[in-house]
This record gives sequence, structure tokens and C-alpha cells, in this order.
Amino acid sequence: MGFFYFLKKGKFYKHLFFALILTGILIWISLKALDLYTRHGEVYIVPDFKGKTLDEMIQEGYDEYFDFIVIDSVYDKNLPKGSVFLQNPEPGSKIKKGRRMYLTMVASMPEKVTMPNLRNLSLRQALVTLETHGLKAGHLEYVDYFARNAIIDQLINNEPIEPGTEIYKGSTIDLIVGKGEMEVYVPLPFLVGKTREEAIKELHYASLNIGEENFMDSDEKSNFRVYKTFPEQLSETKLKLGDTVDLWYRSVNQIDFDQYINELLGDTVQSDTLNAKGNLPE
Repeated sequence: MGFFYFLKKGKFYKHLFFALILTGILIWISLKALDLYTRHGEVYIVPDFKGKTLDEMIQEGYDEYFDFIVIDSVYDKNLPKGSVFLQNPEPGSKIKKGRRMYLTMVASMPEKVTMPNLRNLSLRQALVTLETHGLKAGHLEYVDYFARNAIIDQLINNEPIEPGTEIYKGSTIDLIVGKGEMEVYVPLPFLVGKTREEAIKELHYASLNIGEENFMDSDEKSNFRVYKTFPEQLSETKLKLGDTVDLWYRSVNQIDFDQYINELLGDTVQSDTLNAKGNLPE
């Protein structure tokens, strides 16, 4: 009886009303505090920081939005020293304010590696070994030696370099190579459409050297591809071990290389067909 009697009192409903109001206010405050803590609905598009230094990003006020953490460094001669090389999250990502931004920076000096021992390896083995050590093959000098394509010596800046020597990653190593007891000829690899790095690699694997280089357009070097060669591509010119091949480059923004290569190969096939029938191409 006492409980039901209490429910009939107006004071009970008055206290219940105030309790509900107070509970609602506390819930609203809690939700607002949670929104502030998690920055609900507040997202930012990550800019592309590549090429910028930390000082530049701080001067532009990005440190108010991101917590920058440098985790690694690499050497890249094409980017300013001390600038961003990679970032995580990537540009264009949507993140909240205060998110950590992990950066890989461009080192001021290239990484050092240990010079491998290339002597007595075959040319192909030496080229693969250089590549795995982050080094570049330079000029191939062929000399009299009984073993063809055997590495006799390794040079840097025209001086022999001993195995185990610390050198900068990306250094160019010239090779002294044996030409064997018999004179041999090598075919010119197909280089049209290749980047400069790809063309040099193809030439080295064919026991050849790069000669004069001509860039025919005004553009970034990354856009250039081999346009023509001397000796001419697909010719029957006989090349000796160590011979040089001159290269001309055009920009991919000026030439449709797929179409150009198809036309080049098509003309060659047509010429071969005419020759097979006993007719001379014009």
C-alpha cells in the first residue's frame, strides 16, 4: 500500500522529471566530450608531401594537423636532400586531425655498400651481382684473354677496386673483360621503345657499350625512350665484343611508340618477304 500511495504524490513525478532532465544533460555532455576526443566528423585530405622538407611543412602549418614521424631514409639524387621520399598515409587519404604521418626522407649522402668480387665471374654473373649490390655496370673494355666474357678486373674512376671496399650505392663499375681466342660477332638487341636504363642493360648483356646519346625533344628524362640507333635497328651489321651503339631518344609525349614499333617491324617483315620473292624493296 505504501508504494502505490507514494506514486499518487505529485512530489514523486516532480523528482522523476528532474532526474530524467539531469540524465539527458549528462548523456549529451558525454556524447559531446566523446566527439571532441575522437574529433567526430573532422577529416582532412592528406596532401602530397613528396619533395618537401620538414621545415617547409612546419612553416606551412601542417604540424597542427599531423604528427610527423621519420622512420627511414633513402638516397635519391633527383630529390632535394632532407625532403620527403615516401609518406604513410598516402596522398589523398582521409584522416583525422592529429594522426601520425610516417615519413621516409631523402638522405644527404647515398648509402654505402661493399664492393663484391667480380674477378673470374662471367659477364652475365658480374652484371647480376652488381645489380643485387645496388651498383651500376659502366664501360666494358675487352682485352686479349683466353676466356671469353670472363671478368679480369673491376675499376672505379679508372682505378682497380678491391673486393670488400666500401663505396657509395649507385656507383659505376667499369669492367675489364676477356674476348677469347676467336673473334666473334654479336647481334644488336632491339632497343627501340626502351628507357635509357633498359637500353644500357640490354647492351651490356649483349657484350656491347653505349656510345653517343642524343635527346631530340625538350622533356623530363623519365619520358624519353630510344627512337633510333646506329648501327640501325634490325640491320645486319656485325658488331664485335665491346663495340659502341649510338642512341637517339624521343619523348613519349611526342611519339606513339607502340605504333612506331609496329610500323618499324611491319616494314621489316614486308622487306624480308619481298627479298624472299627475289624482289628488292624500294
